Amino acid sequence: MRIDLMAGAGLSFAPVVAAPEPTILVFDSGLGGLTVLEAVRRARPDARYVYAADDAAFPYGRLSEAALVARVLDVISQLIAAHRPDLVVIACNTASTLVLPALRQRFSTPFVGVVPPIKPAAATTRSGLITLLATPGTVARSYTRDLIATYASSCSVTLVGSRNLATFAEAEMAGSPVDDATLAAEVAACFVTAEDGRRTDVVCLSCTHYPLLLPRLRALAPWPVSWIDPAPAIARRVVQLLGPGARTEPHGVLAAFTAGTCLTGPLRDSLAQRGVNEVAVEAMPLPMQ
Repeated sequence: MRIDLMAGAGLSFAPVVAAPEPTILVFDSGLGGLTVLEAVRRARPDARYVYAADDAAFPYGRLSEAALVARVLDVISQLIAAHRPDLVVIACNTASTLVLPALRQRFSTPFVGVVPPIKPAAATTRSGLITLLATPGTVARSYTRDLIATYASSCSVTLVGSRNLATFAEAEMAGSPVDDATLAAEVAACFVTAEDGRRTDVVCLSCTHYPLLLPRLRALAPWPVSWIDPAPAIARRVVQLLGPGARTEPHGVLAAFTAGTCLTGPLRDSLAQRGVNEVAVEAMPLPMQ
């Protein structure tokens, strides 16, 4: 059975009762969730935000599924206790597809997850050739295959599991971008030409890190495609759950890192440009595996 990752606590679509200025916690393994944070802040500028990056365990792809579930449950438990959010956005495809059911079972706080944007891709494509660009774990999961079968059965979907793109995005934010040739090679498999001349015309960005590289990906693509970022849909779901709120100047963001070893000067500058006005290290070391 396919789990509704976009729903709130449980599978109810009813709005939740929140404070007039709700606190929204946006969680990711690293910096990718900043793309989701940006979209949610535009939709609810009046809310107070905590951005939590579990950099002590980044990248999540190196953990077994059991270790990942245990890690996210532990970290989210500590974050909820510390910050008492009205809603938590799990801005990580890997964590969403694996851990959301356990999170919703343990906590009464509403959770919103990330869905690979297969449905809008199928509605957008004209050639019928779609690529889902994700981490190897997301590509391999049954949830992803179920989405394709449900929403894109009439399309040809190429699955590309990138081992390096999230790390490249982190390096970009930290002021150490990889060169164009390396980045182009990493996504080359996304672009397919069929025997009848049809070409891939939609690429689903199914890791929240990837939109951090979107300007460069557009420039390096061998032909124009539509790049679908799930962040706007997540922001809409947050508004459905919490209500529209007041239109006001956005609050600053507290960014909390579980290790902080990535916090170079250039990265702090990049965070400031994205509205982060306070950075903290809430140490949560990854136990020895």
